[in-house]
Amino acid sequence: MAPRANWKGFLRLSLVTCPVALYPATSESEKVSFNQLNRKTGHRIKYAKVDADTGEEVANEDIVKGYKVDDDTFVEVTREELENVALESTRTIEIDEFVDRSEIDPRYLIRPYYLCPDGKVGHDAFAVIRETIREMNKVAIGRVVLTNREHIIALEAMDKGLIGTLLRYPYEVRSAAEYFDDIQDVKVTKDMLDLAKHIVNQKSGHFEPDKFEDQYETALIDLINRKRAGKPIVAKARPRGENVVDLMDALRKSIGNEKAANASRPARKPRKSASGQKEMLMPIAGKKPAKEAAAKKPAAKPQRKSA
Repeated sequence: MAPRANWKGFLRLSLVTCPVALYPATSESEKVSFNQLNRKTGHRIKYAKVDADTGEEVANEDIVKGYKVDDDTFVEVTREELENVALESTRTIEIDEFVDRSEIDPRYLIRPYYLCPDGKVGHDAFAVIRETIREMNKVAIGRVVLTNREHIIALEAMDKGLIGTLLRYPYEVRSAAEYFDDIQDVKVTKDMLDLAKHIVNQKSGHFEPDKFEDQYETALIDLINRKRAGKPIVAKARPRGENVVDLMDALRKSIGNEKAANASRPARKPRKSASGQKEMLMPIAGKKPAKEAAAKKPAAKPQRKSA
């Protein structure tokens, strides 16, 4: 199935315009997710939208957005009124300026999207904008409206397309001074710094995402599969941090530990992308196939006893 675009409109650089579509570049769908259940029955929990004063359930068509002025006063805003906020960025990403990538503070980065030509027309104009960004080694800054909010978007050339990263506004970024001011000013000696640099050199490598493994996700899948198979669940000991008494001694020991680890560490092969929840759908040895079990399952759901 072809991916679904989050937004469709136009990309414009001065008088050069082309139709484009914006697609999410990341996905959370492969991660393990849980439902909330009633412990006594095993049934899923359902949430209802109710009037806070009357306690009566409210139909979706009767729900409107409201801005809270004070405890008892709200300004109601309808969907139609929100759609009538006619920002040009609702349908067009206008490139306002070009900046160096190094000038973008990482705190302002939100999430990446893929930007592609929409349809069979406009590929020439898209290629001109893309190659200009690539050749100038710049990031194009524009604006786009997603989920009824206008966002700043940074566009960079990537292969045959563009990658657009949503950026935060200054009021969304907290000042580092609130957190860093209480950090003590400590003078680091040259000997300590040299030892620490040696450790960095031992651990230096290249950014290869295929080597990364979501160990927590893997542990969740193992936990669920063990419970499905009726195997006992044994709590693992939690890692504990140790108090560092002699920092120089800790640095020297770290170097020795890294040497030993590097000598015994086998070459890592790139991992295939995790199949996530698909792994949990595999039949368990000794269990009946799902269809056969469903056919023999009684219609009435028995009450589940509390553990």
